[in-house]
This record gives sequence, C-alpha cells and structure tokens, in this order.
Amino acid sequence: MSPAPVAPPRPRTSTAPAEQEATAQAPQAVPEKAWHTVVWDDPVNLMSYVTYVFETYFGYDEPTAARLMMRVHTQGRAVVSHGPREKMEVDVQAMHSYGLWATLEQDGAA
Repeated sequence: MSPAPVAPPRPRTSTAPAEQEATAQAPQAVPEKAWHTVVWDDPVNLMSYVTYVFETYFGYDEPTAARLMMRVHTQGRAVVSHGPREKMEVDVQAMHSYGLWATLEQDGAA
C-alpha cells in the first residue's frame, strides 16, 4: 500500500508590511470646522415666544434662553447651537418649524 499523495507546502505570505505601509502613507483627516445654528431677528415673533422656543427645543434654562433672545432682539442674530453640520441642519429645520428665521453657518464665517 502506497502512502496518500501529500500536497506540497503552500508558500507563506504576509500582508502586514503592505498594510503598515498603506497606513503610514494615508493622509491624516483634517478635523471639520464646527457649524452653528443662527437665529435672526424678525418682526413677527414675540420675545416671550422666542424664549419659549429656546427653552423647549434646546433645553436652555430661562436665563440662558432670555439672554439669547435679547441678543437676537438687540444685535439682530444669535448663535444658539454648535456642532456637526448634520445636527445643525436639523436644528435650523426645527427653528423653521417653530416659525423662526434661522440659518446654518460654518465656524469663522462671520
């Protein structure tokens, strides 16, 4: 009885150096600038309502909401939230749903 044929040994290969090389050459991600939700003054909404919206949607306490509302009223605008673009887009849409004028702005744009 003859022994069963044995397959020749497979050559050993390693992908580790190639992976390390690719990682070392990959460009570093540049951190994205923060975005802001800006609420603008308008001739329609009452100051008490704007304060209410800031308290209700953003969860600000009454003094913070009132301070932001006064900034909108006296300076014409106020930055009311900061964060990644997608979240700020949601906040702008929410302000529109409350009837407030709001826009999205990248950090350092104004």
